[in-house]
Amino acid sequence: MPAAYYTVKTSGTHEITINKSRFLAHVKRVTTEDEAQAFIESIKKEHANATHNCSAYLIGEQDDIQKAHDDGEPSRTAGVPMLEVLKKRELKDTCVVVTRYFGGIKLGAGGLIRAYGTAVTEGINAVGVVERSLMKVMSVTLDYTWIGKIENEIRQSSYLLMDTLYEDAVSFHVYVPVEKKDIFTEWMINLTSGQAAIQELKDTYLERDADE
Repeated sequence: MPAAYYTVKTSGTHEITINKSRFLAHVKRVTTEDEAQAFIESIKKEHANATHNCSAYLIGEQDDIQKAHDDGEPSRTAGVPMLEVLKKRELKDTCVVVTRYFGGIKLGAGGLIRAYGTAVTEGINAVGVVERSLMKVMSVTLDYTWIGKIENEIRQSSYLLMDTLYEDAVSFHVYVPVEKKDIFTEWMINLTSGQAAIQELKDTYLERDADE
């Protein structure tokens, strides 16, 4: 599991017009090639009357699966430029389909490359990008007399409080970068004079807007 990576925030469609041709960029997060192909086919079905439905996707930790398809446009003028945008933005697990409705004016090879690249760039900007960071969820369980001090310390730290459970004792669940779990544990032991019960719960990805 990578420590951090970028991907699209949500699914969505964004339309631009270039020389009377309509370009609709459809964007979706996918984790398998089957998901990507299903998404592409759904767009082709929805826009069966379009002139072209070009596609590109990157999947896997090391971009293990990379595909681009021109769907009838001149070779390497659509799918490849779309894929290059995904690579330049360092996005993973992302599929894009650009639907073109021809407006009667030919764009030429250079114009097509720019148009498809721009459509994907603006589509990604419209749906947003998130950074997914691998976190260890740590549990800190204490007597209630510690609740004010420890909650305040966590909120003023770089760690993010996930949840607070009020049972026989109070438990704070905290997002901690996996590489900092030992530092966090030592910090809590020192803060509580060794009175905290500290557990590692699970690994999970925390999503934050990439521009935060």
